[in-house]
Amino acid sequence: MAPPAPEWDLRKLRILRALHQHGTVTATAEALLMAPSAVSQQLSNFARQLGVPLLEAHGRRVRLTDAAHLVLHHADEVFAQLERADADLAALVRGDAGQVRIGAFSTAVAALVVPLVTRLREEAPGLELRVREAEAGEAYDLLAAGEVDLALSLAAHAPTVRDPRFTRVPLLADPLDVALPSAHPLAGAPDLRLADLAADPWIYGADGPWSDITRAACEAAGFRPEQAHTATGWPAILALVGAELGVALVPRMVSAEYTPGSVVVRPLEADRPRRHVIAAVRRGAEQGGGPVARVLAALRAGA
Repeated sequence: MAPPAPEWDLRKLRILRALHQHGTVTATAEALLMAPSAVSQQLSNFARQLGVPLLEAHGRRVRLTDAAHLVLHHADEVFAQLERADADLAALVRGDAGQVRIGAFSTAVAALVVPLVTRLREEAPGLELRVREAEAGEAYDLLAAGEVDLALSLAAHAPTVRDPRFTRVPLLADPLDVALPSAHPLAGAPDLRLADLAADPWIYGADGPWSDITRAACEAAGFRPEQAHTATGWPAILALVGAELGVALVPRMVSAEYTPGSVVVRPLEADRPRRHVIAAVRRGAEQGGGPVARVLAALRAGA
């Protein structure tokens, strides 16, 4: 049968370390604000816990045994590691360290999340951000299941504000611009309105959030768009526009990233269509100064 493992006691290890530093039980007791008898008793107990002698008589004083010196050699590493743990824990409490997993739709990844990762890499290198592309339905399932810590979505496709599981945080109102072929007769027209493009062929997806947004914006402007071509990826949609096959509504977050030279992107000041982007976390995670709250604050500032 194996002998029992030694019982390590950090308080007693500190007393042993202090004795090594100060040289005598009396000086150690004064430094630690303890009675000399208490110092001796604690070290005797520690020797029993470790199963080795730590002190030996040396005239009228005591000195450390070889076992005590061996213990102290490891104690330096123990206390150094504890100092690092203290620093890491303090950073975690401040929100400057830890892991935060983000689920976001594709355009938000490019326009919001990547700049966030770049900025926090400099400001809080102890924070580790994990990014997962996910549309709204999947993102909220992941958030509810604890597989991501923060979800980005369009407000129209997020759970209701009455959902007790999540806290929703508005980030931005992303303007919807119109993408036209550069040779379009209205490419340079002042005060362009959606209604001016009612007779044009339109390009958008067969279904999904962006199809709903395009139809709703056009119907609010007084017409139903004629869908000439179907595409869901922004590079594909803008390539079709550049080939003079139609026009399309494009979020400003997208147009800043993907617009080719054959396409003109015009704001719609009169109609001012927008899509609202929000972040959501599990309820309560936005409070305090933890890593999720830290990332959420940085995301809001960047947005």
